[in-house]
Amino acid sequence: MAVLNKIRQRSLFLILIIALALFSFVLSDLFKNSSAFTGSQDIVATINGQDVNRVDFMNKVELAQRQLGPNGTSTQAMNRVWDLEVRKAIMKTQFDELGLTVEKDQMRDLLKNSFSSFPEFLNEAGVFDENKLNEFIANLKATAPTPTVLGGQIQINYDDWVDNEKSIAVGAQEQSYYNMIKAGITSTIGEAKVDYVLENEAVDVKFVQVPFTSISDSIVKVSKSEIEDYINANQKKFEVDASRDINFVEFKEVASIEDEEAIKNSVIALLNNKVEYNDVSKLNDTIIGLRETKDVENFINTYSDVKYNDNFVSKNTLPATVQDSIFKLGVGQYYGPYKDNGMFKISKVVAEKTIPDSVKVRHILIPFVGAQSAQPDVTQTEAEAKKTADSVLAVVKANKSKFPELVTALSSDLGSVEKGGEYDFHPYNTMVPEFNDFEFEGKTGDLGVVKTAFGFHIIEILGQKEKNRVLKIATLGQKIEPSEKTIDDVFNATSKFEIAIQDKDFQEVATKNSYEVKPVNGIKELDENIPGLGSQRSIVRWAFEDGTKVGDYKRFSIPNGGFVVVQLSASNKKGLMSVEAASVTAIPEIRKEKKAKMIREKIAGKSMDAIASSQNVTVQNASAVNMKNPTLSGAGNEPLVVGNAFGLKVGQKSKLIDGNNGVYMIEVTNKTEAPKLDNYQAVANRLTAARVGAAQVKVYNALKEAAEIEDNRAKFY
Repeated sequence: MAVLNKIRQRSLFLILIIALALFSFVLSDLFKNSSAFTGSQDIVATINGQDVNRVDFMNKVELAQRQLGPNGTSTQAMNRVWDLEVRKAIMKTQFDELGLTVEKDQMRDLLKNSFSSFPEFLNEAGVFDENKLNEFIANLKATAPTPTVLGGQIQINYDDWVDNEKSIAVGAQEQSYYNMIKAGITSTIGEAKVDYVLENEAVDVKFVQVPFTSISDSIVKVSKSEIEDYINANQKKFEVDASRDINFVEFKEVASIEDEEAIKNSVIALLNNKVEYNDVSKLNDTIIGLRETKDVENFINTYSDVKYNDNFVSKNTLPATVQDSIFKLGVGQYYGPYKDNGMFKISKVVAEKTIPDSVKVRHILIPFVGAQSAQPDVTQTEAEAKKTADSVLAVVKANKSKFPELVTALSSDLGSVEKGGEYDFHPYNTMVPEFNDFEFEGKTGDLGVVKTAFGFHIIEILGQKEKNRVLKIATLGQKIEPSEKTIDDVFNATSKFEIAIQDKDFQEVATKNSYEVKPVNGIKELDENIPGLGSQRSIVRWAFEDGTKVGDYKRFSIPNGGFVVVQLSASNKKGLMSVEAASVTAIPEIRKEKKAKMIREKIAGKSMDAIASSQNVTVQNASAVNMKNPTLSGAGNEPLVVGNAFGLKVGQKSKLIDGNNGVYMIEVTNKTEAPKLDNYQAVANRLTAARVGAAQVKVYNALKEAAEIEDNRAKFY
C-alpha cells in the first residue's frame, strides 16, 4: 500500500517521464531514418539530378500492370515503367542542354498527324478540322475527370489527353535529336577502301595447330591466388552488382495416392443414383446419377469442375489418350474414370450427328446500334438492320451475281470485304454459334439471314467438304487435390524441419530426412523469379533486408500450395566477383595461358613438318581466308592468327602464335589482292547506312551508361 501511495503522489512526474521516453523514441527513429527529414522515402530514383516521385511512379506501374493483363506481374510492370522513366530523364537532360523544344505551330501539326483519321475531328468533307479538335479538348477539360469515348472505343479524360500530348511532344523531340545526330554520321572514302580491302583481300595458308585439348585439364592446376591475379588484371570483366545466394527445401501440397483414390471413387459414385436424407422434408430423397439423369447439363454444372459444353465436337479435339475409346460409344454410353489434365473424369455421349468436315461461305454483315464492334457511324436500330438484311437477301436470291457489290457497299466486316465477303474452308466452331449452326447444318447453295452479337448476316454456303460424325459429350470431372490430412502433414513436416535447423546444419537435416536442397546463386536485388519457384519477390526482398544474415532461414508460402524454407547461404557485395564465382570464367582462360606455355616448351623443331611430327598433328591448308571472317577451316575462329598471316609475304613463315584454340605456326602460300575500284562511294554509302541504322540504339546506350542514376526501387518493390 505504501508503494501505491508513493506512485499516486508522483503520478504527474511519472507521466512526464513516460512522455519524454516516447518522444525520444520517435526522435531516435527519425534520426536513424534520415529520410524522414529529407523526404527521400518519396523518391524512387534520381536520374541526372531529376527525382522520380514515388506516388507518380506507383500510379504508372498500376496502369502498366492493367495493360499487361492478368499474366503480367508487378515487377514486369515496374521494369517497363522504369525503362520509360530512365529514358525520359536521360533525354530531357539532352533536350535541356540543346534548348530543344516543341513550339505551338509544330505541336499543332503533330496533333493533326496523330488524329487526322479520327472521325471526331473530321468535317463534312472528311478533312481534318482543327476547330473540332479544339472543341474536343475544351469539352474534355470542362467535363474532367469524366472520360469521353474517342475513336469509338478509347476511354480518355483530360489528364490522359495532357499526358498523350506530352508523349507526342517528347517523341518529336527525340526524333529531332536523333535526326541531328544521324545527319552528322558519314563514312570517308578512306574508311570505305579499308573495309573493301578487309572483305576482298584473301590469303591461302598452310598451318600447323597444336590444340589446347592435347593437354588434359586435370594436368593443369590453377591456384586461388592465380584466379585472384586474373580477376585483378581483368576487373572490367568481373564487376558485379550486389547479389545473394540461397538454399531452399520445398514442401509441396500434392495429392497422395490415398487422396487420388478417394477422388476417383467420388467420381465413380456420381454415376449411380443415391439416397440422401432431406432435413427439410424429413424424408429420404433419391438423387439421380449421371447414368440415368435426364438433365445432363444441370447435373454436370452441379457436380463437376468441368462445366457443361453444349457444342458438338470432333474426335481430334478430345484428349489423345481417350479419343478412340470415347468415339466408339453410342448415345447414352460413358467412358471412365480416366485421368486427364489434373482431374479424374467420366465422359458420357449425349448426342451425335454428321456434319461437314469444313465449310466455305460468304456473307454481308449489317450492324445495328449496340451490336458488338459496331462503329460510331452506325445509326440503324435492330429492327431497321433486320429490315435491311431481309431486303438484301431478297436481292441476292433474285441475282447472286450482285453479292460482291453489296458486300463492298454494305458489309461492316472489314476482314472479308476485300475477298467479296468470303471465308475459305474452315472447321466446325470457327464462327460464333448462330453463324456456325447455319453454315454446318445447311447445305451448299443455302441463303439466309442469321442474327449474331455483331448484327445480321446474309450468308450463302458456297461449299462443304466430306461429312464426319461429331458428338455432344458431357464430361464429369473433379480436380485431383490434396486432402486436409495431406495439407496438415505438409505443414507439420515443414514445421519439424524449421525446428530441427534451429541448432543443426541445414544441409545435414535435409539429407537426414531425404529432402532435396536446391541452391540458387547470384540473385539480384530487383529480381523477381527464382529458378524452380517462379515469381517469389518476397524471398528476394527478405534476402536483401539489412537484418538478414548469412545462415538465417525463413518459411514462405508457394503459389500452388505448400511451403519453402529458404536459407541465405551467401551475401555478395557490389564490386568484383568472389574467387569461387569467377572460377567458371577465369579457370579456362588461365588454363589456356598455361597450356600455351607448356606446348611451346615441348615443341621440337622449327619447321612445320617437324612440329607436326613431334606433336602428332598434321599440316593443314586453308584457302581464301579474309580479315572480315578470320576463320581457319578445321581450326575455328582465329583472328590473331589470321591477322599475322596478312602481315607475312608469300612464302614467309610466322613464329609460334597463341590462338583461341591452340598454338600455331602459319605460312602464306598465296595472296589475292582486292581488285581496285574506280569509285568507292557505294561502299562508303553502305557503311554510312549501317552506322545510321545503329546510331539511335548506340547513342542511347552511351547516354544511359554515362548517366548518374540512383536507383531506390528495391525499397518499394
